[in-house]
Parts: sequence; C-alpha cells; structure tokens
Amino acid sequence: MAEPRDFLKEIESIAEAHGSFRPEAYLFVLEAVEKAMADSGRQGHISGEVLLECIKQLGRDRYGVMATDVFAAWGVRSTLDFGRCVFHLVDGGLLSKRDEDSLRDFIDKYDFRQVFEGDYFLGRA
Repeated sequence: MAEPRDFLKEIESIAEAHGSFRPEAYLFVLEAVEKAMADSGRQGHISGEVLLECIKQLGRDRYGVMATDVFAAWGVRSTLDFGRCVFHLVDGGLLSKRDEDSLRDFIDKYDFRQVFEGDYFLGRA
C-alpha cells in the first residue's frame, strides 16, 4: 500500500493532470466509495447510483446546506462531475471499473440545490 504522502501526491497529480477538480473532490469520492462498500458489507464493485446516493448522504452529513457551495469550490457542479472524478481516478489507477460502467451512470441523477438546500428548508433533510 502506498504511503499517505505518496497517495496524496497521486491525488494531486490526477487533479493537476485533468485541471477540472480540486484534490478534495477526488478524496471525497474515494471516501464515499469506502463508505458505500462498508455500508453494503462487502468489498468490490459499487454502481454509480449507489455511489451517488452515498455522496448525497455524506454531503448532507458533513456540509449540510453548504454542500452545493463546497462542491462548487472543488469544481463539482453536478452528479456528472462526480462521475468524471470517478473516471479520472480509474484512469489514475486508484479505482477500477467494469466494462458496463459509464459516465452515463452519473448524468443528471439529482440536483444539488434541491437535495442539499431545498429538502433541508422543507424539513426533509
């Protein structure tokens, strides 16, 4: 297993190579992957849908109504952007994918403002 500094350098290198998202976005995705696997009780593949639900919950728990703004500061403005992070991590060798996995799995799955702000103010968070 890579040393923590090496791991962070890999994340920074991926972020720099793609120039789209801050390293924090990639770290958040990896944390959500780990949580999704832990919640399912097994290691291995998780779907884009499962990952996005975990991202939603983690975002709510950690950032509440500020999640949309935090994600935007990282360069992430949609569920598709989280999918792009996933595939950048795949390209960087930090995640793997199955043949059937696609960026399409991440297109327009939910609106950040609605799930992090609207539902909160309506008492559904």
